[in-house]
This record gives sequence, C-alpha cells and structure tokens, in this order.
Amino acid sequence: MAATEGPLAGHGALITGGGSGIGLQCARYLVRDGASVTITGRTPERLEGAAAQLEAEALPGATVSWIAGDVTREDDLIAAVERAGQAEGGLHLAVANAGKGGVGPLITTSLDEWNDILATNLTGAFLVVKHAGAAIARSGGGAIVAISSIAGVTTHRFMSPYAVSKAAIDMLVNSAADELGIANVRVNSVRPGIVDTELVEYPLGDEAVLGSYLDGMPVRRVGTVDDVAAAVRFLLGPESSWITGDNVSVDGGHHLRVGPDYSGISRALFGDDAVEGRVPPAS
Repeated sequence: MAATEGPLAGHGALITGGGSGIGLQCARYLVRDGASVTITGRTPERLEGAAAQLEAEALPGATVSWIAGDVTREDDLIAAVERAGQAEGGLHLAVANAGKGGVGPLITTSLDEWNDILATNLTGAFLVVKHAGAAIARSGGGAIVAISSIAGVTTHRFMSPYAVSKAAIDMLVNSAADELGIANVRVNSVRPGIVDTELVEYPLGDEAVLGSYLDGMPVRRVGTVDDVAAAVRFLLGPESSWITGDNVSVDGGHHLRVGPDYSGISRALFGDDAVEGRVPPAS
C-alpha cells in the first residue's frame, strides 16, 4: 500500500444530508482515510461548498462528488446511489444521515407534520438501505450506518414524531443486518445525544431544556460532530468487520437515565391548554 493510500482507498461512499453538521463531518472522516465520497441533500449551494471543503482534505486518489436530491423521493435516492457507485471499486459504504425534527404536543400534531418527519427520517433511511444495500452487495460487501438518536430509546417530551421515527430506524437497522449479512453487508446505527449543530441552536439556547439534557448525562457535556463521526467511521471500517445489527449510543451515557423536557418550549409555542391536553374537538 502506498504511503498516501488510506484504509478506505477503493471504497465508494454515499452520505445523505452530507452538506453540513454530522453528515459533513462523517464525510471528512471518510475522505481523510481515502474513500471516494458522494454527498447528497436538498440544497445545491450548500453541497457545492461542502464538496469544496472535502476535496481540500481528501487523500490523493479519493474523489468527491455531490448530487442534489430529496431522500423521500425514490428516484432521487436511486440517482445518488448510481452517482456514488461510479467511484473506482464501486459503492461499499453508506450513511443514512438526512433527518428532521419538530417540537409540539402529540395531540396537536397534524397528519402532514407526522408524515413529513417520518418520511424524511424513516422512509429516507429505508431507501438508503434498499438501494445502497443492493449496490454494496453487488460490489462485494461493505457497511451501512444510519443516524438514529437517543430519542429512539428515551422519550423526548413533546417530540413524539421524531422519537418514533428514530426508534423505528433502529429496528430497520436490526432487520436489515439480519437479512443482508449473507451478502457481506453490515448494518448498524449510531444514536447521538444532543450535539452542537445548527439544527439544535434553539434548544441549546434554552437554559431549562439544556439543563434537562445535561442532568441526564453521566458525562456532562454537549456532544460534538467529531464524537459522532468517529463512531460512524469505526462502524464503516475494517476495524468493525464482525459488528452488525448494533445500535451504538454516543451520548455521554444519557441513555442510562431520562430524556429531556421540552415542556417550556412547547408552552411558549402552543400554550398551556395544548401542553396539558385541553384541546377542543376537531371541527
């Protein structure tokens, strides 16, 4: 192996939601180890900027590409898998990272809000497993990691659709691992706790919500994108070749205790009646 060739040389990788935050940091870890990475997301300008950053950090021989798309649209995901599969050696690695959240009482959640969160988080992950999984099998094997959440194992009061979608991702991962092992495809998930990204600026700025997170952690600090990306890189690499169907918590031990409380934010946004279960009948 040449001195500049990393342990993931010859491995094509696809990362959904790869333009920022956890997805972008996962991509950095992969290109630094020689993988050829394709990132996808909804915003072309963000993807283009992220790809430029990755190209500056990639090992010689590793390529970086991007393709805009919506993970809830099967044709978009198929196109992203095809693009990633053009890497030398084919597609071997995938990260199902694209996701969204929302805060509000379950009894005031509209069907459209429910469907939107589950479509992005759960259906998007399913489409990655379906299409990237098949492509990885055709390339001789590899690994998929889905980004789940502590919300999948501890209730997040007033974030029910998000929590349900993440719990379902963990079972999707377990089921896929059971089915795809015969094709030498490993499937795992990482469950981050509260991580400092632009998606959680609001809760991190609320002292009560942030305090409820920190009080639940044996290791009392907010996580970083590096904490998560390092775990993802391990689960994608040869170091974890006998690990599949696992749901790894990366949360400072928060899963050992209780989930956070979004009551204050929900009261401010929706009012006391909605938070306390007093809503008028549907007209």
